[in-house]
Amino acid sequence: MAKTELIIFYLDGTLVDSSVDITNALNYALNPYGFKPLTVEETVKLVGEGITRLVEKVLGERRDIKEQVLERFLNFYSDHLTENTRPFPGVVETLDQLDGYRKAVISNKREALSRRLLEELGMARYFNYILGSDSTSAKKPSPQPVLEVLKREGLSPDRAVMVGDSNLDIEAGNKAGVITVGVGYGYRPLEALKEADFLIKERLDELLDILKGVG
Repeated sequence: MAKTELIIFYLDGTLVDSSVDITNALNYALNPYGFKPLTVEETVKLVGEGITRLVEKVLGERRDIKEQVLERFLNFYSDHLTENTRPFPGVVETLDQLDGYRKAVISNKREALSRRLLEELGMARYFNYILGSDSTSAKKPSPQPVLEVLKREGLSPDRAVMVGDSNLDIEAGNKAGVITVGVGYGYRPLEALKEADFLIKERLDELLDILKGVG
């Protein structure tokens, strides 16, 4: 069994709970156009494919206002990026115990926002790479961002583990050929992660035992 050298994490729903700040930005962006405010529960069902796709889903047929809504969202979200966003319980403690591994973050949030979010939460120091939706030409569920990190590290897929909270994360990892770990505490139920090689039910520190088993 190959020795694991690299752990790739997804950001929203895996490392941090950003659902309130995303919901607030979305409602601010939609407010002038007569849309009913979204709840956090409604928003988390829509996130995962990037900000542009999130706005498109909410607007439905109202594509004529997409650019205005997107601009309002980005302006507000950038100003309130970590107002309510926090790491999930056990995340920082787990990262503290992963010194022996190279680590990367992949997000469908834009790279500058992903990097600034992690910096503001004091978490950027844990990661060798931070990739966003604009870091490569394709985003999840494409395996390209995962393959880009492997390329930068000069590693084969069997030396990497990918941790994510959505079926799109797992699909991207499986396509790239890395070991996939689904987290059930994020934005998706455990049953949505059935294609993952391993499952974490409650806290990220369960990853430590998984890593002992995969080498």
